Amino acid sequence: MSKLPYGYEIIGLLEQLAPKHLAMEGDRIGLQIGTLNKPVKKVMIALDVLEDVIDEAVAEGVDFIIAHHPPLYRPLKQLVTDQAQGRMIEKCLKHGIAIYAAHTNLDIADGGVNDWLAEALGLEQVEVLVPTYEEPLKKLVVYVPETHADLVREAIGNAGAGHIGNYSHCTFNGRGIGTFLPLEGSNPFIGKAGELEKVEEVRIETIVPASLQNKVVSAMLQAHPYEEVAYDIYPLDNKGKTFGLGRIGRLPRAMVLNEFAEHVKKTLDVPAVRVVGNLQDTVQKVAVVGGDGNKYISQAKSAGADVYVTGDVYYHVAHDAMMLGLNIVDPGHNVEKVMKQGLARFLEAEFAKRQFAASVYVSKVHTDPFTFV
Repeated sequence: MSKLPYGYEIIGLLEQLAPKHLAMEGDRIGLQIGTLNKPVKKVMIALDVLEDVIDEAVAEGVDFIIAHHPPLYRPLKQLVTDQAQGRMIEKCLKHGIAIYAAHTNLDIADGGVNDWLAEALGLEQVEVLVPTYEEPLKKLVVYVPETHADLVREAIGNAGAGHIGNYSHCTFNGRGIGTFLPLEGSNPFIGKAGELEKVEEVRIETIVPASLQNKVVSAMLQAHPYEEVAYDIYPLDNKGKTFGLGRIGRLPRAMVLNEFAEHVKKTLDVPAVRVVGNLQDTVQKVAVVGGDGNKYISQAKSAGADVYVTGDVYYHVAHDAMMLGLNIVDPGHNVEKVMKQGLARFLEAEFAKRQFAASVYVSKVHTDPFTFV
């Protein structure tokens, strides 16, 4: 039977894709207006939150907005309701609309904004351009009676333990004898209070991303038959999965820069692009950073990019790129609008799995402030 999800349930799904710990320091992510503690009927996905977007949400019966750009990025000093930002907040509160921002955490996420851009451009062999976070790893060791070893292995694997490269459910298992003496008041799965027990057990060890530790341990405890479970968790120096801003990959075939610029216009649905470089240069290796990627031209060049796709390129940064011999195609900041359809697809799939009755609506308001003439 379907049910309406609470706001916190929706954000639980979103943060599986784009956990908060991936966000850049100081980013204003998370709940910005409203509450997560009520059922949600209709979710809107928006790139920006402007007053027109709020009016659209009211007209469409939306009660929850997930935005990429935080509407309250700078701390409020006053809330005046005859000014645009104040009116916007007033309308949200009046109509019970919550707003949640997923910004740089969604940029950095595996399968987030920059991957959607790379996919739209048709890039292959895609890798992270600018590493920003390396997932810490833990070693989980648990002792299980042989009768329940398969159940525990499956539970921790399904919860995310044991991922090594393209392999999942990786464990190492050793057999031995476990001993324990149930004390008065205990309720042992095996044995009796006051009698020393010797049980053939399996030592299961596996690797766990630190962000999944609580989830994996919870799954392990639920699957384990013992009243008191013996397990250990060790920090590891092994390198975990790398996350970061931007992506770098290769086009299926080489193009001249002028052709590639037209390709960017078409695939990212923009009316015009700014180009730095010789229009007849051959390009195949492409770096892309959604939004403002001025900081990362050196990383793009060092990674071997023939061309760098990013928005808001400054005049002097363009000169720097010329001196580096790095071509640039600037389609503007608004190309991050790919997140609207990308996130809508993700939530619709997750809602269907859980039989959530909430609908997902993609904002139709055009928020790019620039017009090309």
